[in-house]
Amino acid sequence: MSEQRGSAEAMGPSREAQRQQALIAALLAPPGHVPDLPLREQGERAARGIEAYRANAEAVAERALAAVFGTVQALLGEEDFAHLAAEFWRAAPPVFGDMGEWGAAFPAWLAAHPAMTPWPYLADCARLDLALHRNERAADAVADAESLNLLASTDPSQLVMVLMPGTELLLSRWPLAAIHHAHHVPPDEADAAFEAVRGLLGAVTDGSTPSAVLVARAGWRAGLHTLDAPAARWTQSLLGGQPLDQALAAAGEGFDFAAWLATALRHAWLKGAAVRGD
Repeated sequence: MSEQRGSAEAMGPSREAQRQQALIAALLAPPGHVPDLPLREQGERAARGIEAYRANAEAVAERALAAVFGTVQALLGEEDFAHLAAEFWRAAPPVFGDMGEWGAAFPAWLAAHPAMTPWPYLADCARLDLALHRNERAADAVADAESLNLLASTDPSQLVMVLMPGTELLLSRWPLAAIHHAHHVPPDEADAAFEAVRGLLGAVTDGSTPSAVLVARAGWRAGLHTLDAPAARWTQSLLGGQPLDQALAAAGEGFDFAAWLATALRHAWLKGAAVRGD
């Protein structure tokens, strides 16, 4: 019996697996089209069932994406965002049961979408939304203040500064922090915030110096902070695992380590210091 079962498995997927694959293919087919696949229902009844499944899946996709990419939704409007979410769902359907893990490819997909050309900053705004989402889902960690004593006793070439889990740095020629702020302020502050964004967008050129945004946990919520160029280079080095001496060299003469350390401790960006290889 075991040999027969093994032979059957080697021949291909089970009938139930085939049915599930057929249903996925049907859901991803163009609206109104029912592929000739081994579904339990056929004809008009199958078409109605698939359309119901598809509508529900697209609604779930919209809610899942809107929960992560709130700034993108605000920029496009709810109706256009819903159409875009349905299109993305068909292009890159979820492969995990946890919908909170879906959408990582959305920023790159937006960047390549020809209809998004009028909003060249949209993909980077999506990257920031995603970084904030990932930060809030990152593992909790407790700062190790005692480890900072290593700063006085360890060769900087053997020492690394470890940032909190979920910390990310985003570089963009667009004013991401200002755009995000304008779409998340109270209504009575919106006019001034959008006026500031319009001014910043008008000053952007192809040669503009990238702005830097640090995403880090602020209590239980993700927060963002704008960084100047030296601090951005420093942070990029830390996130890349570079030792202290190399990170300081990359930051350059305009970087004030003592001031950064005080800020990092105040905002709980820093998990601690560690000897390389430990």
